[in-house]
Amino acid sequence: MFKRKLTINDLFLILVNLVPLYGVWFEGWDPSRVFVVYCLETVIVGIMNVLKMAAVTLLVSPKGEWNNNGSHNMLTGWFFIFFFIIHYGFFVLIQTQIFFSFSKMDIFGPFLSVYTQIPALLGDEGKLLIGIFFVYYSLDTLFNFFLTGEYKKITLMELMFQPYKRIIVQQLIVIGGSLFLMFGAGKIFMLIMVCIKIYFELFFPFNRVLKLSAKKEFDSKEAL
Repeated sequence: MFKRKLTINDLFLILVNLVPLYGVWFEGWDPSRVFVVYCLETVIVGIMNVLKMAAVTLLVSPKGEWNNNGSHNMLTGWFFIFFFIIHYGFFVLIQTQIFFSFSKMDIFGPFLSVYTQIPALLGDEGKLLIGIFFVYYSLDTLFNFFLTGEYKKITLMELMFQPYKRIIVQQLIVIGGSLFLMFGAGKIFMLIMVCIKIYFELFFPFNRVLKLSAKKEFDSKEAL
């Protein structure tokens, strides 16, 4: 179901996502640069999630239950962290490579060397957006994860999969957005991207879906 009442954090999230839209529509910001920032935002989310998983491992439980095709094993939190970095990082790598291939940005060089060119491509507006997103996710982690006590309740398995909603959204945006940018429709692309982001961040019950899936798997195991 949709959220019917927006919190202060939700409004702040909307405001943060409207900044790049405003910049592209009214300040002449390059949509390709803004999209690179969005890719880096995904990296920031991943880094914050690693910190959350490390905190849970060190402060709450050194091990978590790993559920895989009906198999339930207790594994160390450091395994969850390692698996997340490799798995999540792989998706980020592939999607950014797809974007770089189709975008009109002047990015050249071997497979991994293109990432060394990103700081020079960001420009002042890109660096500003990176700072805004970093501050937002740092505060969100502090207030909505640690100060609320969420870190004491969430399992490592649930925590590991939380950022993957961004991977799903980014997959759609990379493919569709690359086409928009190829035809010079950067403003339309930004509008669609921001609307999709806000919808998935605020209204799509991704965490609830994860919990229901975990519960169904547990119930199936108990029935056996």
